[in-house]
Amino acid sequence: MAEDLQILKGTKEEQYRSLIPQIKGLLDGETDEIANLANIAAALKEQFGWLWVGFYLVKNGQLVLGPFQGPVACTRIQLGRGVCGTSWKEARTLIVPDVEKFPGHIACSSLSRSEIVVPLFRNGEVIGVLDVDSSELDQFNETDRRFLEEIVALLQ
Repeated sequence: MAEDLQILKGTKEEQYRSLIPQIKGLLDGETDEIANLANIAAALKEQFGWLWVGFYLVKNGQLVLGPFQGPVACTRIQLGRGVCGTSWKEARTLIVPDVEKFPGHIACSSLSRSEIVVPLFRNGEVIGVLDVDSSELDQFNETDRRFLEEIVALLQ
């Protein structure tokens, strides 16, 4: 089914290229960080239909759930724990083709099969992560990494 939708919407790269100007428009002139995170999560979820799209923000030495779209989620994640905590600790994007094979994966939803987590930077420091989960295995690749990193860079 997801493949059928992709045919209708174009390739993954075409979808991102179409979406980025829309996201820039949503962010233009808006200074409220929560509003911007919420709109990015909604735009990505709407475009790609992934299981879960959202942000965790660094607060008091933990990742705390921020704006998201999808089923209920874990509220707090420790540094180095799960995919999100590891992305935060290592300050790099992680692509996980099969979450069951990721050591220490935190199963917020049993429907999640693959995941990509992109850190958000401000002044060279990780201030949060964009977390995207799919109900399909091996959903994310270098195209997602490139464009999602470009999208989160718009928040700097």
